[in-house]
Amino acid sequence: MIDPRQAKIGVVGLGRMGANMARRLADQGFTLGALHDVRAETAQELSRELKCPAAATLAEVTAKADIIFTVVTDDAAMRGIFTPENLLCQARGKVFINFATVSPDVHRELETAFAAAGAQAMEACMASSITQAREGTLFLILAGDQALVDAMEPLLAAISSARRYVGPTGRAAQVKALVNMVMNINTAGLAEGLGLGNALGLDLHVLREIFAQTGANSRVLETDGADMQNREHECYFSAAHAAKDSGIAVALAHEAGVQTPLAEATLQQYQRMIDKGLGELDKSGIAELTFKDRAL
Repeated sequence: MIDPRQAKIGVVGLGRMGANMARRLADQGFTLGALHDVRAETAQELSRELKCPAAATLAEVTAKADIIFTVVTDDAAMRGIFTPENLLCQARGKVFINFATVSPDVHRELETAFAAAGAQAMEACMASSITQAREGTLFLILAGDQALVDAMEPLLAAISSARRYVGPTGRAAQVKALVNMVMNINTAGLAEGLGLGNALGLDLHVLREIFAQTGANSRVLETDGADMQNREHECYFSAAHAAKDSGIAVALAHEAGVQTPLAEATLQQYQRMIDKGLGELDKSGIAELTFKDRAL
């Protein structure tokens, strides 16, 4: 088994989360063997900042790294990076830690490909945001082979303050889908409450204070309430990602034969944002649909 303290780490996907995880690893003294992003200039810029190699191809990442983090956007991107000519090229003995929020079926589907390539992989779904990625305080939902998860503990501890193992491959993706389903429902509900309060002429500062002291309180109120009121939607978790994740949860519900009308209504709201060209706003931007005077 690879010792993560001696390994070279590769990072594929250098968006808001991946880039800050790479910075955290560098801060903690881990050796970055290769950085890669579909935007070559992004990888090159970060490689200059962190003084480590940028890889022009995915196969080069596998060649230069022992443990590879993947932080990609969706099912198609996940399938695209794990092919024999990409990350699975010369992958024997390598470890892949997959942080993306994708459907459970993709993780299970790729498990066969990892085994055929002689590689190991685990899920490490993130229930946190950009700030936590930079500070190393992520909450990670882990799944896969228990022995591999245990062996990667020194590396996982460097980027997270809490971790929970939930079972075999696919389980972390299921749990993460439910986390984001409930978060998105809470976000949509808060937007409606504040939007209605605004239409009634209530003082939203006072209303948010009352929400915080009653059953209307939530983590979303803390993170998004003021942003909804003040129309400040700098992106930490985009509406497009919210729609994708709610879609994963709704699909799981259909497979399980469970009715989820709130999740489906929330998915429709986030899809409306995408249709109106607002998909890259933070999820708090859902308030743009519910405040009467914003007329969207």
